[in-house]
Amino acid sequence: MPRTNPADARAINRQILTLAIPTFGQLIAEPAFVLIDTAIVGHIGDTALAGLSIGSTILLTVVGLCIFLAYSTTSQVGHLIGAGRRREGLEAGIDGLWLALIIGVAASLVLFLTAEPLCWAVGARDAVLDNATAYLRAVVFGMPGMLLVYAANGIFRGLQKVRVTLMAAVCGAVVNTVLDVLFVFGFGWGVAGSGVATLVAQWFMGVFLVVPALLWARADGADWRPRLHGILGSAGDGAVLFVRTLALRVCMVATVMLATSMGTQVLAAYQSVNSCWNFVINMLDAIGIAGQALVATELGAGHRDRAQRMTRAAGHAGLMGGAAIGAALIVAGFAAAPLFSPTPDVQRLITVGMVVLAVFLPLGGWMWAIDGILIGAGDYRYLAVGCIVTAAVYLPVLWAIRCVNDTLLPSDAMRMAVLWAVINLLFVGVRAIFNGARICTDRWMR
Repeated sequence: MPRTNPADARAINRQILTLAIPTFGQLIAEPAFVLIDTAIVGHIGDTALAGLSIGSTILLTVVGLCIFLAYSTTSQVGHLIGAGRRREGLEAGIDGLWLALIIGVAASLVLFLTAEPLCWAVGARDAVLDNATAYLRAVVFGMPGMLLVYAANGIFRGLQKVRVTLMAAVCGAVVNTVLDVLFVFGFGWGVAGSGVATLVAQWFMGVFLVVPALLWARADGADWRPRLHGILGSAGDGAVLFVRTLALRVCMVATVMLATSMGTQVLAAYQSVNSCWNFVINMLDAIGIAGQALVATELGAGHRDRAQRMTRAAGHAGLMGGAAIGAALIVAGFAAAPLFSPTPDVQRLITVGMVVLAVFLPLGGWMWAIDGILIGAGDYRYLAVGCIVTAAVYLPVLWAIRCVNDTLLPSDAMRMAVLWAVINLLFVGVRAIFNGARICTDRWMR
């Protein structure tokens, strides 16, 4: 990569930071909802928390499969605006909104009807199954609102107008927290009350973001009407990203199934650590998505050298961000465990998981930053191949751990440590190798 002079490096870092901070606000919305749900439901009981782990995993899996609504829209809007085709870029964003609504409604209906067998298939039984099904059925019709948030944010990122996303995330988190406490403890609705609170917050955020997105688009002459060719084009662009995300989500569901086989307390602790992980991942992913929007615009304008410099800066920022957040996570592992569960054994397992996660977080920060850059460049096929290979390596290892769980891992603490070490070394590490190999060439910019 070309060397960057100090003044230009500072300017690039400011651009990344200006986009990354508000983008973080949008990214943490769904993980923040689950984190809030986890902290509140954990005080109902271990089976309720284990049920939430199953239900939220299924929900986040389906929502995560639709992340292309934000990623592909960001790339399209950024490229078109960088090429001076602003109205076309905004209409591509509106196509993404229509696609989000269609997918959200269809997926919600399917999940509601299949909630119990899905939770059973992931490993929930007895009281855990009841809680998982109750949560999933209560929260599922908020999905169209959340997918509209993803698609609208693709528009805002492409326009590099992302402060409104931070406002939406903060307001949504406040709404979710207040309603969570009211419904769970005030009305006594239990884990289902937590799901209803999240549903309301998701639709609140959807309306909060879609309205200004449409108004900005109309101001530039963009057409709001659904265009079949545009909607199909958005779906086609996102298809490869869907395959990429599907491979990753299969890995995460398999991880939950392994945690389930390790016992209720390990599963409950895994849910708490995983909620924190999803939260901090999105802090780091904000750097990648800021780079994604900037690099897409530079490539659209034909500025390859500047795109390369932004890639270097984003990777460094991800590495340093991972180190700083990891240090804070170690402190949180010891201090915040009681917030998630009143059970001392579960608290100890949470601490073990948080410390292991924190050690590897710099690697994760670098990997997610480069991941965002490659998405912004539209290098979807390479990313899909990398994630498929990751799944091919990761899933057999999980199966092997399950086979030796009782004989070689006699304590819950050891199981928790091995679980999070494997997640970081393989699920994150293999992808980091693929991403690093790619940016050593210039093929990702073509």
